[in-house]
Amino acid sequence: MIFRQLFDDVSSTYTYVLADEVCKQALVIDPVFSRARRDLALLDELGLELALVVDTHAHADHITAAWLLKQKTGCRIASAKAIGAKYVDDYLEDGQRFGVDGVRMKAIATPGHTDGCMSYVLEDQSMVFTGDALLIRGCGRSDFQQGNAHKLFESITQRLFALPDDCLVYPAHDYNGRNVSSIGEEKAFNARVGAGANETDFVEYMMAMKLPHPKLIDEAVPANLRSGCPQDGKLPEEPDWADIHLSYGGVPEVDHEWLEHHMGEVTVLDVRLDEEIKETPAAGVLIDVQIPLDQLRDRVAELPTDKPIVALCRSGRRSAMAVNILREKGFDRVASLSRGLLSVSGH
Repeated sequence: MIFRQLFDDVSSTYTYVLADEVCKQALVIDPVFSRARRDLALLDELGLELALVVDTHAHADHITAAWLLKQKTGCRIASAKAIGAKYVDDYLEDGQRFGVDGVRMKAIATPGHTDGCMSYVLEDQSMVFTGDALLIRGCGRSDFQQGNAHKLFESITQRLFALPDDCLVYPAHDYNGRNVSSIGEEKAFNARVGAGANETDFVEYMMAMKLPHPKLIDEAVPANLRSGCPQDGKLPEEPDWADIHLSYGGVPEVDHEWLEHHMGEVTVLDVRLDEEIKETPAAGVLIDVQIPLDQLRDRVAELPTDKPIVALCRSGRRSAMAVNILREKGFDRVASLSRGLLSVSGH
């Protein structure tokens, strides 16, 4: 199975990508709206087709990318029936089995943080995605959005702790740099509910917590009840000067075919060394400016500002760095030629 754990450092949210290596259909758990382009870039680079997006609950700290990913890929959206969110294709109930070709999961209702919290366990019980119900050495708060410490204690101890001890725990968040635990570890060491804590221990602990109100709750929860769809129902604006795609490394790129048809509309910047250009001219590509990468920071004033800039090199690695340098210097319409001159016939 293909498995990736992605992180949003603004909301400390984990997003998970799971796919079968043969079938190539992917499901994504808890995607973040502002990270959708990153997630799509990863799926593209891995050759995966996004078939399903699943949220563990209606988040209060970020907006889900479920609706946005559906618009981009045609995937289906799944979430707990108890949430009642709009634009959902598959409303999940406790015990329901779901997934994509090669990756099958079971939904486990784990209310307490919110009424609509669900955890998702792989059929072989090797991994469980616990949302905010069970965190690494902690758990979700229970003081807002239908929170109930008694329900949360039961969800953790009766539902999640019933899984095998070696089942890996992947939560929706972590604020201390931890990325995975196990059911056995949490039974033994969880600061709130582990090591034999009873319901009174847990409830009193949770009641004594005094946490600040989530900063984005008034914006995030209504949006997440729409599966992340903006109020105006419009897709976010994207660069309109080129057919830009974002690499998983975060670099805006154009392909050779696009450049070939729009060469007069952009400034083509070659960042190769002088000797490379002499040995291997950029056949079929009209170079407007040539500045070796190691000189670019000091020579950006030589670049015209009336057109977007497409940087290129032999493989696309140095031009990716050139794009980063240009963005640091205030250029906003910039892109790298994907795979560089290796994408051009004859190189």
